[in-house]
Amino acid sequence: MTFQVPYATRLAVCGSKHLALYQAIRDSIVGGALPSGERLPSTRQLAELYGLSRGSVSVAYEMLAAEGFVRSIVGRGTFVAGGTTETGLTLAAADAKPASPSGDAEPALSAWGKRMMQATLREPGGAAERSSAAEAEKISFVPRGIGEQWFPWMEWKASVTAQWKRLGPGESDERFVTEGSEELRRAIAGRLGRERGIACAAEDIVITGGSMQAIALLSQLLVESGDTVVTEDPCYPGIRQAVLSSGASLVTEPVDRQGIVPQDWEARMLFVTPTRQFPTGAVLTFERRLALLDWASRRNAWIVEDDYDSDFRWGGRPIEPLKSLDRGGRVIYVGSFSRSMRREIRIGYAVLPRSLREPFIRAKRLYDPYPEGIAEQRALAGWMHSGGYDRHLRRMRRLFHKRYELLKAGLSRGLAALFEVHPADAGLLLYARWRADPADYDRLKARCRTYGAAWGDGAKYAAAGRESGLSVVFGFAHLGEEDIAEGLSRIRRAAADLGLLSGNETKGERRDGGHAARRTGIV
Repeated sequence: MTFQVPYATRLAVCGSKHLALYQAIRDSIVGGALPSGERLPSTRQLAELYGLSRGSVSVAYEMLAAEGFVRSIVGRGTFVAGGTTETGLTLAAADAKPASPSGDAEPALSAWGKRMMQATLREPGGAAERSSAAEAEKISFVPRGIGEQWFPWMEWKASVTAQWKRLGPGESDERFVTEGSEELRRAIAGRLGRERGIACAAEDIVITGGSMQAIALLSQLLVESGDTVVTEDPCYPGIRQAVLSSGASLVTEPVDRQGIVPQDWEARMLFVTPTRQFPTGAVLTFERRLALLDWASRRNAWIVEDDYDSDFRWGGRPIEPLKSLDRGGRVIYVGSFSRSMRREIRIGYAVLPRSLREPFIRAKRLYDPYPEGIAEQRALAGWMHSGGYDRHLRRMRRLFHKRYELLKAGLSRGLAALFEVHPADAGLLLYARWRADPADYDRLKARCRTYGAAWGDGAKYAAAGRESGLSVVFGFAHLGEEDIAEGLSRIRRAAADLGLLSGNETKGERRDGGHAARRTGIV
């Protein structure tokens, strides 16, 4: 049988098989390629067609059914919602609407909606970069989290399934609170105390749908039109979007090799990544940390500390978070499990000063009256208590440290004339500055496309008009060692074709590449 949906395209972007299948079928339904009432293949047929397990297909079908895109009829099969089957049963799905005609009137957005749209449109890169990363047979260093192959899906699936079985009508409503699973909040509090030196209790923590939800809520809750907010430059673009959507004025403060330089800003809030600046990897010095805390105290301002990947450290001393030094209750600590596990697992958290706990919970309650993914939250708590999460992290640190060293060695030797690497003791990406002529950067990037290699542009993270010189980011956590070595080789060959590398550099890299291959088992 034939059944064509854009599964390969979706898989290249998200990396998760069941999620890619769900998105591909959903897109085909919404776009009209799969009309209402259309019968979908059985799980066995679809698994054989796309080389999947029946379990992955079943999960995708369950997700589609939960959102009203499809309906299953016992003994007959699974159908696209909204049509009528041979039995006369009408299938309705409010979400499966045809695309709006181009002549629709523009919606009258609120001031917040207009600012949100403008802030989103200002950010460079996203769609083109994702499209580039999805091209067939391309080794892409565009950061995209950890690879699906590294995550213990079967162990995690068993934990989540066990929690679903425990959930039932006998559960007390008190356990379904907006702030999230009490078991998970206690586990996070204990972990932060042991590993990060942050003294907090379960009631200080609110579970969120990833760290970005916490950042957006804090922007809406604490700043408004006319206020000033400071962000690092470069930084994660979602932070700038959240601030600009709130109507606040944005001050983008450049960072150096020691992080952000404290100033006496007339601002209400500061977003900062002190333990490992995103994306440069700079570590904020102790003196600068104290200066930021002093500024927040004097200005009665808030500091949002985004500790986005402190779990992946393989060198240097552990870095104290700002939150552990905070004595005035001015720091909000934001973390996420989406980087240490998978992007599809949307579990983040915020550690709040006591004065902010109730306002933040009430703000989150507007979006999530009940905790999202409660089975996943409880599964994570159990995984942490049993030691499974720590075992996962230890394995990931070993794997990613080897990949980091391989990538750094390849860039620092054979491509040192082109890329100035900023080494770091932690993290899942490597930041570098372009050393050669800016015109050669565009030439090399275009030539690398023909060789099947790509990387991330640093301009995506810089404030508009601020980028002085070109910067790049190389993600490696989703790649195997062979892929990293081959990707670097393709970049070198493309650079040699353009005359950007000297003969000595090319010969030296061939020697170093052979040594690196033998060290890592690549032959």
